[in-house]
Amino acid sequence: HVQLVESGGGSVQAGGSLRPSCAASGYISRSYCMGWFREAPGKEREGVAGLDPYDGVTAYADSVKGRFTISKDGDKNILYLQMNSLKPEDTATYYCAAGHTAVVAGFPPNPGDYAYWGQGTQVTVS
Repeated sequence: HVQLVESGGGSVQAGGSLRPSCAASGYISRSYCMGWFREAPGKEREGVAGLDPYDGVTAYADSVKGRFTISKDGDKNILYLQMNSLKPEDTATYYCAAGHTAVVAGFPPNPGDYAYWGQGTQVTVS
């Protein structure tokens, strides 16, 4: 059973930075990929960034490329999302997820491919 707990969201002015983190516990298979997703009020959940910890492949949504960076501390099993140059349209609840799937460069993660989810952390950009 996999447990994911996000933290590190918050409120920031446009142009600022945040770095949410996601602590993973339980059985984390080497075949699991991990990702960050977001859901804004009235919108569908969308993939923001994905990471294959085994080979280091990453993928990003076009809207965050060059501004967000996904990374993982393997020793501590913590997933990060460094968010720079934040915009008001980045305001959403951010979720981390894990699943037995693949990450393909150029294709943001699909929420339907991920089985395990955290509770979310709110990011507000004004």
